[in-house]
Amino acid sequence: MRTKAMAALTSCLRLSPQYTSEDYEQHHGSVVEEVEGLIKVHIDGHVERPQIIPCVTPALSPELNVVSRDMFIDHVTNTWARFYVPICHKQKLPLLIYFHGGGFCVGSAAWSCYHEFLARLSTKVECMIISVNYRLAPENPLPAPYDDGLKALMWVKNQMIYNYEDSKWWTKKCNFSSVFLAGDSAGANIAYNVATRIAAYEDANLRPLSLKGLILIQPFFGGEVRTVSEKCMAQSHGSALNLAASDTYWRLALPSGADRDHPWCNPLAKGYMTLEELKLLPTLVCISETDILKDRNLEFCDALGKAGKRVEYVVYKGVGHAFQILSKSQVSKSRTNEMMARINSFMAL
Repeated sequence: MRTKAMAALTSCLRLSPQYTSEDYEQHHGSVVEEVEGLIKVHIDGHVERPQIIPCVTPALSPELNVVSRDMFIDHVTNTWARFYVPICHKQKLPLLIYFHGGGFCVGSAAWSCYHEFLARLSTKVECMIISVNYRLAPENPLPAPYDDGLKALMWVKNQMIYNYEDSKWWTKKCNFSSVFLAGDSAGANIAYNVATRIAAYEDANLRPLSLKGLILIQPFFGGEVRTVSEKCMAQSHGSALNLAASDTYWRLALPSGADRDHPWCNPLAKGYMTLEELKLLPTLVCISETDILKDRNLEFCDALGKAGKRVEYVVYKGVGHAFQILSKSQVSKSRTNEMMARINSFMAL
């Protein structure tokens, strides 16, 4: 059973047959939405996702001292997760549940850039990481990724309670009273919205699991009114996100008829639940100086502070969106180390 499950899971890593743009247009009609190099949506609903970043197996270099494996969370929705468990002398490790970025439309827990980043983060922070591979839009628009995130949390709770044999390799090392939600870009949006859903239930459904904090890296929020950084850095050099791509992702991810002031996109939009009414975990927000989302992220932090929430934020100088996974420059490497150190100190509080 386990062999069949793992075979099905790793099938997502295989290369698809190579077709030309003409082949796709002949069979599926014209392209109606596109983020260059990442996703094309055809008029008949067919979606192309070129493999711009390779998917990799859980294998890691022995020098990292981290064990990585893939496990299914839900066979029906094909939701799975990649685990990172440090080989260290700590008896119990805090748990970081992580959601990858990609505008809700692209990305994978198996992408090489995330595999490398999270393996390093697990080593640096000495924490266990569960990287959730959730369903993607436009085939599965919001709130599907939030549903998958909540399901992943409930799955973790059940592994703890029932002590399943297949999970003992990681549950015996996990400190379930020290759990954090985290993500970057769209993944940070997912972490935030999963946290707000949990808050609405007053954490009762998660007990005895205990959530301690929220770590949002360049959270992907939006709004109908443009911020200064969105207008002035619309095509920011060295940043992985531009304004046109951001707008496309939101058109593909939001429910039909919703605009960018929907609360899933704009948590500060008027007419919805106020931040004062919201029970929110202590939050760390990591912001990039040359990211189009910089001002929106700063406004979000300011609003949380004014609402009496515990929030910390850091602006990383000279780097853009997703620098920690996509840029190999010396500045990016230095800022990534700084970010990991800050995450470590936040999780230790």
